[in-house]
Amino acid sequence: MDCKYTITISRQFGSGGKEIGRALAERLGIAFYDKELISMAAKESGVDPKIFENVDEKATNSLLYSLSMGLYSFGNGFSSMGDLPVNDQLYMLQHKIIKQLANEQPCVFVGRCADYVLRDKKNCVNIFLYADIDYRVKRTIEKNNVDPDRAEQAVNKADKTRANYYSFYSGKKWGRPENYDLCINTGKISTDKCVDLIVDYLNLLK
Repeated sequence: MDCKYTITISRQFGSGGKEIGRALAERLGIAFYDKELISMAAKESGVDPKIFENVDEKATNSLLYSLSMGLYSFGNGFSSMGDLPVNDQLYMLQHKIIKQLANEQPCVFVGRCADYVLRDKKNCVNIFLYADIDYRVKRTIEKNNVDPDRAEQAVNKADKTRANYYSFYSGKKWGRPENYDLCINTGKISTDKCVDLIVDYLNLLK
């Protein structure tokens, strides 16, 4: 398939977003970006990648700081880097990099509010991946070697963090169907079938 689309993937924790995104990019023969965006942001800014990894997809911790700086809703635009918290520096750098990469060629982005960042881009398809809690807990235990007694708590905490991040920077609600073009329950079908479904959807858009 000669892909002309940029695809963004938002995902519940444990739903397989990274695996599906990577498999989709390979199927379409286009670039894939997930954690790679952290390394690119670190290289551009000179910040230690480990510092960025610790705040990736997390909103600024200090609400009071955000309010005092007039930054509570990044969905209304953001100021210069200045003395912004590291979370905000990373978001702004990734925002810039995502736009640059999407303008160069079709690609797949996982997370990082990419659907919001590219909201004005033509030929951008936004996907949300979800699954029931039991499936995601089981997958988290198997893939991330998480203590079974704490797995459900870890999944819910990760989802809450992602929801807060998305809401903070976009001003929209994470996971709402109207924010996406296609929503898929990954607990019902395999990774390959998820990729098939997305490719079929892209073909229908032609």
